[in-house]
Amino acid sequence: MRKNIQKRQSGCPIAFGLDTFGDRWSLLIIREIMLRGHNTYSEFLAAEEKIATNILIDRLKHLEAENIIEKNRDPENRRSFIYTLSQKGRDLAPILLEIIIWSGAYDKRDFALRNVLEKINADRKGFEASLTSE
Repeated sequence: MRKNIQKRQSGCPIAFGLDTFGDRWSLLIIREIMLRGHNTYSEFLAAEEKIATNILIDRLKHLEAENIIEKNRDPENRRSFIYTLSQKGRDLAPILLEIIIWSGAYDKRDFALRNVLEKINADRKGFEASLTSE
């Protein structure tokens, strides 16, 4: 597992963001929870990007340590866990939406979140509010 960096390399806010949530896999886990409603280990493993189990475990632990996600026992299966976004995690919604908007402008291939882009374009504030509220 990556060590939780207590002493940051610099005071740069971009570096802070990248240290906290900025790697590919962390953002994809956040996407799975926020935009697809997935919240279990097996659902994250089933994502089309095919994250390796050791990387998934590492990123889940990192996101939990950074208070981006919360881990709780599944009430229906006490051997499993449910991952949800904390308020700090939900506050990442505007960033994910900007990435989707930017990608929609420059990636001309058909992409999986095209329906999300359409919702953003139709009512950005309303869609963002639905993602940031509990």
